[in-house]
Amino acid sequence: MRYLMMSKTTDNTPDEKLFAEMAAFIEEMSAAGILLATGGLDGSGYRMTAVGDEITVTDGPFAEAKEAFGGFALVEVRSKEEVLELGRRFLKIVGDGESVIQQVFA
Repeated sequence: MRYLMMSKTTDNTPDEKLFAEMAAFIEEMSAAGILLATGGLDGSGYRMTAVGDEITVTDGPFAEAKEAFGGFALVEVRSKEEVLELGRRFLKIVGDGESVIQQVFA
């Protein structure tokens, strides 16, 4: 089962401890074959809206910067419980914040 894990931006300032813990977490998931892709996301982006034949493009899809997703991880796991445990471990590393996890159907 594939899941896309997205984290919203926070006001937390990353430090060396956070970088070290996150690098170890990423290395562990990579070695286990769970992590398929990960990366940061540009906070501005674009929002596209379709109404009939008209498509509107606007800059910055979020009303507030804290609503923007700052990063993602695409993982392949055996169960919903496994991805939720990964999400718990991620939040324990980064601290306060919010993540959204959605299953990817292929």
